[in-house]
Amino acid sequence: MIDINESVMQFLLALVVVGPLLGAAAALLPAPPGLKGKSPEQAVLRHGVTVTGVILIAAIVLALGFDHDHPSTMQATTDISWIPALDVRIHLGIDGISLPLLVLTALLTFLSALHSYFKPPTGPSPKAFVALLLVLESGTLATFAVLDLVLFFLAFETVLVPMYFLIARWGGEGRAEAAWKFILYTLLGSVVMLLGLLLIGIKAGTFDMVALATDNGRSLSVSVQVIAVLAIGIGLAVKTPMWPLHSWLPDAHTAAPTVGSVLLAGVLLKMGTYGFVRILLPAAPDGFRTFAPYLAAFAVVGIVYGSLACLALARKGAKGDLKRLIAYSSVGHMGFVLLGIATMTPTGVNGALFANIAHGLITGLLFFLVGGLKERTGSTDLDALAQETGAALYGKAPRLGGLLAFAAVASLGLPGLAGFWGEMLALFGAFDPAEGLSRPAFLTFMSIGAFGTLLTAAYLLIVVRRVCMGAAPKDTPACTDVRSYEFAAWTPLVVLTVVAGLWPKALLGLTDPAVQQLLAGGTR
Repeated sequence: MIDINESVMQFLLALVVVGPLLGAAAALLPAPPGLKGKSPEQAVLRHGVTVTGVILIAAIVLALGFDHDHPSTMQATTDISWIPALDVRIHLGIDGISLPLLVLTALLTFLSALHSYFKPPTGPSPKAFVALLLVLESGTLATFAVLDLVLFFLAFETVLVPMYFLIARWGGEGRAEAAWKFILYTLLGSVVMLLGLLLIGIKAGTFDMVALATDNGRSLSVSVQVIAVLAIGIGLAVKTPMWPLHSWLPDAHTAAPTVGSVLLAGVLLKMGTYGFVRILLPAAPDGFRTFAPYLAAFAVVGIVYGSLACLALARKGAKGDLKRLIAYSSVGHMGFVLLGIATMTPTGVNGALFANIAHGLITGLLFFLVGGLKERTGSTDLDALAQETGAALYGKAPRLGGLLAFAAVASLGLPGLAGFWGEMLALFGAFDPAEGLSRPAFLTFMSIGAFGTLLTAAYLLIVVRRVCMGAAPKDTPACTDVRSYEFAAWTPLVVLTVVAGLWPKALLGLTDPAVQQLLAGGTR
């Protein structure tokens, strides 16, 4: 790691949060700065790559300058009074919990911009597309960097509008209905969440998330905590998405453009689970303990439900859409994240945070691959792809087929890849939950979750069998294998999936001290 001055770290974090907004404004100018000589459409798409690349470099430098010996300490902090009458402050900072999510967001947005440059989205003005992509990045990065409840809510809501338009204007069939469903579900959840955030801030006398974590709920009565956890939890559960508040997700993924699906699954879903860990666990522990068994129950139902839905879509003759199948798989994978959080143990919460990052890497890769498959074949319908003997992707496009199989086995939790550790730690956390939680109940949840891993393996292996294997008829049209720009966009996700699987300490070493301190009620 490198030694960077604290003021430089503060500047880098501010750049990461605000930079995309400035880039979005520049994208709407007649000619993006420094990109003359290209067609207007290509120039603005290159501008998107440039801005997201700068933000990614800033996030990497921020990670390199981070004090890894003290990951539980808030670093690169900025604390400026914004609305004195309400004691709302522009408070930014990162610790071992938020840093990995910050880097993941910057990486996936850059890869999405790179993909869009070489494969421009079909739809209205590229200027608007790039501007919306950058506003979406800024809102997501701010969600993981702000340390004030009011700012958290504003950042949390900022992402809704750009994602709505990305689906509604650049999406596929059924995009209008899917976009409306997405915005209505998330807005209704957010209204309830705002009431809970205001209740905590007013009753505790501060909106500062660090102060609330340090107080550990001591200034809030149990009844206030219960109400706050219920209200905030509903808003976060919609965004996660938790069964049965998930029904907006399959439609949104199916209709969204490729980069929209990548960012929705890889980044936006993490905002909900991050809120559980950053706000509810430390600020209202007694209220959270009341709802933890119910959260775990909904989580394991989601695991099994998502897997059964995927099995139904994967069977022959079901006309299952691959994008829809991956969307339902996300309901199951995020169920493991919620189960880990519900245990209220360091093991479970660390597993949840690890599974968050793993899901972002693997599912982002899956949506890129399915987008590439649709571009080549014109369809993501499993029956149309597989026909009678299988799509034979191994024979027609071996690299594409190999990558799809790799992403599938990573998603099912193969040991040695990133998907394994988070789910295993979440189950271990359920084996021995926190004091005050019913161990027999959580052992039951653990057993159901473990059964869900078998169902996950079943449907993903069926997908690999139907899409990758089979004998290709002689008159089958040629299928282009992985192109150079696709290789550039997908390789980082493959490499990080392997690295996280073989060297989990790189991530757990960051999150564990921060989680231990957060659960103990002592965030500095």
